[in-house]
Amino acid sequence: MNTKTGIPEKFDGIRPYEDCELQTAIDTLMADPAFRRNMKHVIGSIPLWPLRLYLRLFRTIDGFQRGIVVPWLNRLLKKKSLGLDFDFSALPEGRQDMLFISNHRDIVLDSGILDKILLDSGKHSAHIAIGNNLFIYPWIENIVRLNRSFTVNRSAGAQELLESSKLLSEYISFVVLERHMPVWIAQREGRAKDSNDRTQRSVLKMLAMSEGGSDVRQTLASLHICPLSISYEYDPCDWLKAQEFQLKRDNPSFHKSAKDDLENMKTGIFGFKGHIHYSTSGPVDDELMQIDALLPRNVQLDRAAEIIDRHIFKGYRIWPCNRIALDMLRGDHSQSEYYSKEDEQGFLDYLNGQLAKISIPDPDMDFLRHTILEMYANPLINQLNVQ
Repeated sequence: MNTKTGIPEKFDGIRPYEDCELQTAIDTLMADPAFRRNMKHVIGSIPLWPLRLYLRLFRTIDGFQRGIVVPWLNRLLKKKSLGLDFDFSALPEGRQDMLFISNHRDIVLDSGILDKILLDSGKHSAHIAIGNNLFIYPWIENIVRLNRSFTVNRSAGAQELLESSKLLSEYISFVVLERHMPVWIAQREGRAKDSNDRTQRSVLKMLAMSEGGSDVRQTLASLHICPLSISYEYDPCDWLKAQEFQLKRDNPSFHKSAKDDLENMKTGIFGFKGHIHYSTSGPVDDELMQIDALLPRNVQLDRAAEIIDRHIFKGYRIWPCNRIALDMLRGDHSQSEYYSKEDEQGFLDYLNGQLAKISIPDPDMDFLRHTILEMYANPLINQLNVQ
């Protein structure tokens, strides 16, 4: 046991900072020249010392997030969105011991907005799963650890992957069952760039490893999984995702660079998102326990994934752009009663503007256009298939 934090030492390599480590972490961050340079881009000619004095006031992670992160998010959403609304009415009153599993659109904001909703509601922020591939600079790792992020090892080899997955599973179980705090994890490794969201069996297999995982249903149900649907009207990274699809099509060995990851983070944060809606079901414990325990383990995991997917699909907020994209893909007007001519022209202008941002050799505009349309149509297709 770590005598300073009261948390088992085996988690020290992956866990976020605790309240008792907050000021030391802030000192490290403020002393980092790269972070200071980036802050200058944000605050301009304002000196950094007033910020450092203000940061000395905080004694808890929740307080730091309420005082720094939430106000920053509020300003960002005011400038870069048409507003946020959410429906968390299905959550048990007063409960925080739950695991949010959601579709994944934006590297930073998916979990950041969830934390804002929880903190604004007087709850703890969630512990956030984040891949170590995004730790491009030390200051990025420090910032995410200050915001209750724990590390998913994306670079592990086969044997190391098994060990790191078990440790990750045990940590999530520890946070939910012993600390009674919320956790967020995406339903798949990385974002679903085509917006065709499907919970990966591997994610649930990892979650079922804690406590020996002898009973898949019981282990998953004990985490009180709440499927969370994240709906952005517009995805600022849609053009980046489309060009990545073509680059991979033309060169199967293509891999994004650290610079590409950073561009995706910046574009996702500071790009226009239109309306934003978050919706969560309550815990699906009972549905998970109804899975036949005599089925093979992988089949049980697949059934659990189907339960989560169904709730995520039903929770989507469908915008006019989703319906217009589906009609454009199918070449019909089956959804036209739900949008106006003005909506249609607005989406066409938006689509053409995003396509114009693409700058790769020999852009296949038909392919790129079709790819972006699929991104916007797939949430509606998935929702229609579960009704």
